[in-house]
Amino acid sequence: MTAGASSPTDPGATPTAARSLAPDLARGGMLLLIALANVHIYIFGHPIGLRGYPTALDGVDQVVALLQMTLVDGRAYPLFGLLFGYGIGQLARRRSAVGMPAPAVTKLVRRRGAWMIVIGMAHGVLLWPGDIIGCYGLLAVLMAGMLVRGTDRALLVTAMIGVAFVTLVFAASALPMPDSQAFLPSMAIESPAAALAVRAVEWLGVGFVFQPFGVFGAVALGAWAARRRLLDEPERHRPLLVRVAVLGLAAAVLLGLPMALMTAQLWTAPPLGMMLLAGSLHALGGYAGGIGYAAAFGLLAIRLARRGGPGLVTHALQACGQRSLSCYLAQSVAFVALLPAWTLGLGEDAHLWQTALVAVGTWLVILLVAAASDRAGYRGPAEILLRRLTYGPRRAPQHA
Repeated sequence: MTAGASSPTDPGATPTAARSLAPDLARGGMLLLIALANVHIYIFGHPIGLRGYPTALDGVDQVVALLQMTLVDGRAYPLFGLLFGYGIGQLARRRSAVGMPAPAVTKLVRRRGAWMIVIGMAHGVLLWPGDIIGCYGLLAVLMAGMLVRGTDRALLVTAMIGVAFVTLVFAASALPMPDSQAFLPSMAIESPAAALAVRAVEWLGVGFVFQPFGVFGAVALGAWAARRRLLDEPERHRPLLVRVAVLGLAAAVLLGLPMALMTAQLWTAPPLGMMLLAGSLHALGGYAGGIGYAAAFGLLAIRLARRGGPGLVTHALQACGQRSLSCYLAQSVAFVALLPAWTLGLGEDAHLWQTALVAVGTWLVILLVAAASDRAGYRGPAEILLRRLTYGPRRAPQHA
């Protein structure tokens, strides 16, 4: 038996035609949220305030800050975590259905997670120290047993612990930052070699060690949702998805508003207690928003199914979601080529609205490339690599 075939009944990667529509739509939309959440971190050259946003905002930049803080900031990564956990749940269910024993599935999830750590480390050190791939790889390694074999109660308790943790700990995210000209110091370093050395430290501290604490609850909740096939069979769960989408997104906006007003400098000099409360509410709203977005994409899948399938735009979104790892890495390549001091340096003194346009434009280009790749029958290169590393060369060609 080879390393890539942990069981004779291992079916390998899921064929593209067998993938559920709603999770892929959600992954494609999630990438826009992640692009917007990340791109302002590349700004350098003027004082940086809450959540990495510049302190001197006015006019259009204030509007962008308000929208991003209520709809994007802290909402994209819980959605990512939910979908990651959901994917592990799908993997476990499919292999269980063909008789693959749970210990072998757990081993497979850990092997996949270990390779994600390697890919995430390369991404974090070479390009973007806020990498999330290694973070989720670490969670896969540490949580594999519970995600595959844990009880529903264990998953829900872990999710509640995760929500409680971020609500308490992220209260400090609303406190003023030390004087700095860049949220990540590597962005303002002109020497590529020196910037690389600093990025290695940033990735280890921020991307790999710190970020898992903020999203492990979402991963557990995603695995729980997968067992109920909430996004695989959204029509069956439509009333629940409607309630979750409406309440989740409304909570994201309302709970994120206090900190959004602070970030946009529309609420200046709030008392310390209100700052801490705003940080907690913002983090809690992030989980609510991530869940709400997932439910909204489930409802979109229902609508598309009733219309006979995805149209031109939603098909591109689906194609992007099927190549989410490659598309995520492509965003970093584009941002790094344009914004840090060690490349073109366009992030120096950039306005928030300008970087937001860069994020949207980058996502649109990647969306078009993903759609063209799908029509040509090409998979994402990062997906091919991860599947070969996880399943071995005999499993990789199954167009997962």
